[in-house]
Amino acid sequence: MNTVAFSSVDLQQHIYNSLLESRTADVSLHVRGTWEAIYKLHRVVLIQSEFFSSLFTAGFLESSPKPRSRLRGPEEIDLIFDDRNITRAGAICIARLYGGGPPLYVPTSLIPSTSHPLTPSFSGPPLPFDTPKGHHTASPQLLLSLLATAVYLSIPSMASQAVNCIMNTVGPYTVIPYLNFSIGKAIEAHPDRKAEAAVGLENIAQLVTSERRASSTSCSPLHTSSTKQDPVDDLSDKLLDLDVQKEDPAESDEVESEPGDGPIREPHFHYGLPRHAGSPGGAQDMLIYEEKASRGPGLPVTPVPVPAQNVSSRKRADTMPAKPSPSSEPTVPEPHVTPVIWARGGLNSKWVRQILGSDLLFVKGEKERYDMACTIVELRRRQGIDEEEEKDWEMLFREGIYYTNLLMDDIIAISQHISPTTGRPFVPLYVLQEAHWGQSLLRCQITTKPNPTSPPSSPSLSPPPSREKELGLSITTAEILARLPASNPSLNPVDDKDKPYYPVGHDSSVRIGDSGSIEGASMDQLFESPPPLSSPSTDSKAPVRATTTEADFFGLKSDRQTASGCIASDATGKARWSPYPPFRFAVEFWDIDALKEKSRLHSQTIWYAGSLFNVYVQVIRKKGIQLGIYLHRQSNIDPIPAASAPLSLNRTGHTHNNRVPSLPLLSASQSSPSMATHYSPSIHPISQSTTPGSSPPTSSGLSTSFTSSPSTIPATSPPIAPVQSYRDPRPAVAAYFTISCASSTGSSITRFTSVPDVFSVSQSWGWKSSSLRTEHLEVGPDGQPAKPIIPAPRMSSLRATIVLGIV
Repeated sequence: MNTVAFSSVDLQQHIYNSLLESRTADVSLHVRGTWEAIYKLHRVVLIQSEFFSSLFTAGFLESSPKPRSRLRGPEEIDLIFDDRNITRAGAICIARLYGGGPPLYVPTSLIPSTSHPLTPSFSGPPLPFDTPKGHHTASPQLLLSLLATAVYLSIPSMASQAVNCIMNTVGPYTVIPYLNFSIGKAIEAHPDRKAEAAVGLENIAQLVTSERRASSTSCSPLHTSSTKQDPVDDLSDKLLDLDVQKEDPAESDEVESEPGDGPIREPHFHYGLPRHAGSPGGAQDMLIYEEKASRGPGLPVTPVPVPAQNVSSRKRADTMPAKPSPSSEPTVPEPHVTPVIWARGGLNSKWVRQILGSDLLFVKGEKERYDMACTIVELRRRQGIDEEEEKDWEMLFREGIYYTNLLMDDIIAISQHISPTTGRPFVPLYVLQEAHWGQSLLRCQITTKPNPTSPPSSPSLSPPPSREKELGLSITTAEILARLPASNPSLNPVDDKDKPYYPVGHDSSVRIGDSGSIEGASMDQLFESPPPLSSPSTDSKAPVRATTTEADFFGLKSDRQTASGCIASDATGKARWSPYPPFRFAVEFWDIDALKEKSRLHSQTIWYAGSLFNVYVQVIRKKGIQLGIYLHRQSNIDPIPAASAPLSLNRTGHTHNNRVPSLPLLSASQSSPSMATHYSPSIHPISQSTTPGSSPPTSSGLSTSFTSSPSTIPATSPPIAPVQSYRDPRPAVAAYFTISCASSTGSSITRFTSVPDVFSVSQSWGWKSSSLRTEHLEVGPDGQPAKPIIPAPRMSSLRATIVLGIV
């Protein structure tokens, strides 16, 4: 007898054909939700999903197949999806259990890249498309629906694929829908659009018509024991042990209700995947467009995701998105449709407040942060005064901006800055007075600190202990608790419990928004929390993937705490806090792929607490190609180094290159009147910084390499010395700091944090990371930096936000 050997591929195709042809099914799922249909499926395949595994094997009523009289077909089980995010196209998840289903085609117009950081769809009308035959176009709505379905049914492979696609398509038109989904809001439904089936899966569902529904309700109740009449009884009650929902956040959005209608409750759907958050790096860029559109004929349009038809004709062999290769040199994009992010209809006021007060917001300085806040608030106020929003604006201007770090001229100007809409100052006078008082106290402690005798000129093998160089500004949680009044608060006119404190950093390396490590993860791994940063078992050389929640605004919430908050967040009482807000600023480096080894490319120089600081990047060829980023204490007597600038600022006669700095000035009307594999989170000093006799680490060496020549990159701008209100006379200061680097497309952030380190004059501390190199440097086939093209064809830059505080 001849036997035919079947391969695993044949078996897989046989199983998949059983789905497509509804053959030998032993269970019928009667699905009710945004659509209603019956699916004839197979238990042995479905139990790959944890949801169906518990349903059919954990002792529930559906675990035992029931005999069917009169050959009426497989047993029918009702499955009601209360979640409106689960749509008919979610059947792709079921098809994946059968080893099939259409591959996903991610439109290139949705994928940001270094050449199109705002996505190709931002700067032009919809492009003609040609989705490969047999593929299903992965629109933002579909990706969210697939994620909702995969989480509900507990299918980790599909969930991880959907998350990866979502993280690769974060852009101006998708960021608000993605955020709304992550905080539990339903996907915007299109009433004129019918339930769309996935490509190739149109016939696996028997759609239930109104006639069939009426007929089924008149039939004798043969299956009432397994039929779910209400969304909250029977099956949902049985599957509580499979709950994958996250808890409601501490601050939930209140749904508006119309007068006389009573409270309206909008259903929220939480999926427990909030840690994959991105960067607010492009927030100020998008505000420029919204402000311009709001002053046109009408307000910005309602935000809608880019339609699935906005795709290129390039085909893909895989289901995952691939970054398009850089093309010809772009110009500054003008959106064909302005997305709504900051105006009403985009972010709600609570999110606006938290983002504007976030340490991760990419904005040049505290004064520019204030100007940006004024622009957004006035943009919203022109759409009408909302009393609930006004409460958030009051808190924003009271707590979200650190006026202590502003120059006195700016504080005076802000005190005279009046809102054209309300006729009142943006900032209460007492807030500015407290900031001025804090400035005076800090200056007093710095300038009156005894100056120790300078050590001999010979370098020490190791820096002196940082505690010896501290001013004594920090305080522990236990000391904060001891300072609170014991029983009679009336003895102290100031409520010490509400006094603000700011955490002093500790050594850590954190990745926010990293979805690269979830491929192939189980549901437990997708939802598990990483080890705490202080855990002794944590590998100090590996970045920790941060877990964020809606309560902390997915990692964007400021670390500012009141005294009572410090006590509640630190049970040990050993955490260190500072009563003075840290200095926050942003830096940007262009064309770092043209940077030569051991050459430094500097940022602008800032003044803080009597010292000058700047940031520089450096390419390092050790253990592979790495990119280092360092905080540097600048000498007061050495020349100020030239800062990195886009090439267009130093070119004339080349109008086709319109690259501009990504820290644009806001409109004058809104401005105030005045002027990894990461490499080791441990600190790496630069030897030249502490070696006497070496060339000073300033612009003297760099200025000859990076002159403002029309054809030389990296380009620099003329050095500008910041205003110095006073100088710290000490040769060494102790400072903690955080450097947060956004990925090239802004979908993730790498955050390096340091405990207080000693900064002698001209000393640097920082990190080097291979991941920064892979994201921001072009590397050739030999692993070496590729030769840059002049002029640079990419509108790319490395962005970083800095938090710096002395102790």
